[in-house]
Amino acid sequence: MNDIHVTPSDAQDTSGAGQPRDVSHEIPRAIRISESLRKFVDLVGRFGSWLFIPMILITVMDVVLRKIGIQYWLIVHAGRMFDSTVLQELEWHFHTGLFTLVLGYGYIWNTHVRVDLIRENLAFRKKVWLEFLGLTFFLIPYCSIVIYFAFVYTYDSFMMNEISASTVGLTHRWIIKSVLVFGLVTAVVAGIAVWLQVVILLWGPQDIRFPLMTIEWPEEAGSKIEGKTRLELSDVEDEFERRDRERREAAAKASPGASQES
Repeated sequence: MNDIHVTPSDAQDTSGAGQPRDVSHEIPRAIRISESLRKFVDLVGRFGSWLFIPMILITVMDVVLRKIGIQYWLIVHAGRMFDSTVLQELEWHFHTGLFTLVLGYGYIWNTHVRVDLIRENLAFRKKVWLEFLGLTFFLIPYCSIVIYFAFVYTYDSFMMNEISASTVGLTHRWIIKSVLVFGLVTAVVAGIAVWLQVVILLWGPQDIRFPLMTIEWPEEAGSKIEGKTRLELSDVEDEFERRDRERREAAAKASPGASQES
């Protein structure tokens, strides 16, 4: 998603009172705040998405060590970090971090699970109202309640110095629980960012355009799928042809004289 760009030439005059006015200097403050919140959620999500690498590596290492039969030797000579219980707990710790840190990221990019059988056939303004009601009465309140209980859950874990239920498992269980709290907070931040957008869509200026997160402008309807620009294969240049064309152009620039002679 790009930075905010307001283009009056693309703005529509929904009031019927004439041509759209120059609104490039009238971006609502709510939209600026929404964009700042989006950047924060985007940063957290991009960081969290990299957790799949250690999760996969640890899973593969655990399986391989058990299959080749050297796990016990490594535990004795290198430490309990190679214990299967420790590795398995690390796996679900990273899986938890991966899942929770990308919750808000998936929402602002509109790649979360959504049942579109009805929504996709609604008019633009009805979609906005549906998003507003869902955020106001479901996503933000529900996540806020879960955050409260997750915080208590984490605080109690910290105070009692909770460890794994297994005697050979990981210690400091409060760390992964705090990641859950942070991920849920990020999801609420994402919800607030979208909520600010839909509020402006419903009650703000109607003759400005800015990048939407979970809804498409009427003139862009059908141009995206799951938050990404829809790709038409018939319009895509063949990769081999593109590279060959670039190679020939580069060769022509490098030796313009030889190109003219040929």
